[in-house]
Amino acid sequence: MARYIGPKSKIARKFGDPIYGADKYFEKKNFAPGQHGQTGRRRKQSEYGMQLQEKQKAKYTYGILEKQFRNIFKRASSRKGITGENLLALIEARLDNTVFRLGIAPTRAAARQLVSHRHITVNGKVVNIPSYSLRGGDVVSVREKSKNLEVVTESLASNNKSFSWLEWDAEKLEGKFLNYPSRDEVPENIKENLIVELYSK
Repeated sequence: MARYIGPKSKIARKFGDPIYGADKYFEKKNFAPGQHGQTGRRRKQSEYGMQLQEKQKAKYTYGILEKQFRNIFKRASSRKGITGENLLALIEARLDNTVFRLGIAPTRAAARQLVSHRHITVNGKVVNIPSYSLRGGDVVSVREKSKNLEVVTESLASNNKSFSWLEWDAEKLEGKFLNYPSRDEVPENIKENLIVELYSK
C-alpha cells in the first residue's frame, strides 16, 4: 500500500475536520463528499464504524501506514500510563512530525521528503528514516548544505507556531525534542480512546 497522494480536501471533508491545515475548499464545502454528503442522508454509523474512522483519521493526519500504526500502538500499550495518550506521544516523537512541528517543513509530507533526502540530522548525524523515534534531549538540525533550500527558508519564515515540548534555535536552525508531550499539549482533534477500543476488540 502506498501513501495517499489524492485530493486532500476530499479526505478532510470525509472526516469533517481540516486535518491537513487551513483549507479554503474545505470551508466552502464543509460537508461529506459524495452525492448524499450535503443532504446528510447517510446511514447511522455503528460503534465499530466510529472507531475505525477515528483510526483512519489519525493515520491520514500523520501520514502513517497501517503496519506502522499498529506497531506504534503495540509500543504504546506496553508502556506505563494511558495507552491512547502514549500512542499520540509516540507519534508526535517521530522525526518527520517533529520536523513539521519545528516549522522546517510546511507539511508532514514535505517533512518526510526532507528527511528521506538526507537534509536532516539528529544529534549531528544524518537520519533519513521519517519514522525515526526521538527521545528527550535529541537535537534535530538542518544540514549545513541544506539551510538555504527554498522550502526550508519559506517554511521557517511563515511559521508562527511553537510547542512546549520543542525548543527552536533560529540562528543554528536546530531544535531540541525536550520530552514526550502530554495529551493536552497535542493540538490534533483525535479521539484516541476510540482507537484503543478498536484495537482492543
